Amino acid sequence: MLDGLSMLGHAWLGFLNVHSIAYGLGGAFIGIVMGILPGLSATLCIALLTTLTIKLQANDAILILICSYVGALYGGSRTAILLNIPGTAANAASCADGYALALQGQAGRAIGIATSGAFMGTLFGVLCLAMFTPTLAEVALSFGAYEFFWLALFGVAMSGSIVGDDPLKGWLMGALGLFVAQMGQEGLYAHDRFTFGWDELAGGISLIPALVGAFGFAEVLTTMSDPIERKLIDVRDSVLPRFREVVQYWRTVLRSGVIGVLTGLLPGVGEDSGAWMSYAAAKAASKEKEKFGKGSIDGLMAAETGDMASIPGHIIPALALGIPGSAPSAVLMAAMIIHGIQPGPMLLIQHPQFVYDVVAMTSLATFTILFFGLFMVRPLMLILRVKRTVLMPIVFLLCTVGAFANASRLFDIYAMLVIGIGAFFLRRRGYQMAPFVLGLVLGPLLDKSLRRGLVLSDGSIAPFFTRPICIAFATVTIFTILLYVPAFKALVQRTSGALGSLVKSMLPRRG
Repeated sequence: MLDGLSMLGHAWLGFLNVHSIAYGLGGAFIGIVMGILPGLSATLCIALLTTLTIKLQANDAILILICSYVGALYGGSRTAILLNIPGTAANAASCADGYALALQGQAGRAIGIATSGAFMGTLFGVLCLAMFTPTLAEVALSFGAYEFFWLALFGVAMSGSIVGDDPLKGWLMGALGLFVAQMGQEGLYAHDRFTFGWDELAGGISLIPALVGAFGFAEVLTTMSDPIERKLIDVRDSVLPRFREVVQYWRTVLRSGVIGVLTGLLPGVGEDSGAWMSYAAAKAASKEKEKFGKGSIDGLMAAETGDMASIPGHIIPALALGIPGSAPSAVLMAAMIIHGIQPGPMLLIQHPQFVYDVVAMTSLATFTILFFGLFMVRPLMLILRVKRTVLMPIVFLLCTVGAFANASRLFDIYAMLVIGIGAFFLRRRGYQMAPFVLGLVLGPLLDKSLRRGLVLSDGSIAPFFTRPICIAFATVTIFTILLYVPAFKALVQRTSGALGSLVKSMLPRRG
């Protein structure tokens, strides 16, 4: 306990300097800009910044990425309020009440409420991040090759629900990511696999070109193919939130913070789920349900608190288990791997200080969005006047430079272009790229763990199903997959309904 507090204090003191604060403000500013611009996402922001921060120290680079992650999700609330276009999927729940308030001439008030909810939601999530992540260190020493295999397989199984409504499409993209991860020389004996006679493929497909192509170049093509113009509502009133309003909805903040963190802890549940579930809970508990969708302060506060609290919630399983819960956290985890930090159970043993560093980084990100949200509103609104025909070529240039800068290989640019064009057409058919990246990230871990386990057991698969943690992961993984089978899902629902009825029938007797 005292060691943890000591490392947390050391982490906070380590980031209380001009150098780190400047990085944090810069990362948050870029994230807010990307979140404000319709068509650009938090995932794209992290992918591009990963290429631009590749030469920085690991802590500085991760600080910029986390601040940009928080900033992008916060920035998306601006377009939700002023344009009725969610800057990111997580801000969709803010459109109804935020835009309604803006139409009533209270755009500044809506931005102030959104800023307050985002600040308090992220701060609540940071506290949970500091408390819950280190507690998972106790099981870290129990993980071996067999457990890591099931952990990676569970992560790929979650690709069916990480984004979108069709699990089959998610699994197909996860499998495609696994296949691409196997290209090149394998990790144990350096034999070429799936190179098709191309020497350039011997080194495999690098993670950065894949990230930039799947989220950057594909985003450029998607945005340019379907431009949308909306009328911008000017901010005429004050953006400083009223203290009475913030205090009045403390129950909403606490409830939405808990929901946001819990949805973040569940692999495959994105930030948008935290926002919508918080919004629904606030509406159910409100005495003024008729105001929801027509300019409810309670609804806007709940939505922004829920989606921002889910960010630290997503970071907890990403750090402790190596399983991201959303597309941005998947790219953030990939960026950590690129910078030499392997998320997962052993992270808490090999680099325990890094966990507390992430807590300090997220804390700094929380205060940066408060600063920009209250004092930089009108200058940031000018960004919405930038035309897409000007912006998208710049983004494409950054994609090209980022793909080439890591290893200075022309092949990486070709890989980025091919993956980006393929991702563009796949997205038009409803296939999302986050499962692909998840498969690409977890592919090497799954492959090496399977083969090492088979070597240790002399070819026997029994240890994969007999060790206690393996049994737990295998059960959860198989159960998760079976839940997508309609007959099995109906059986589970009937069983849970029968058990619920049985419990209810027993309660009066006990009374």
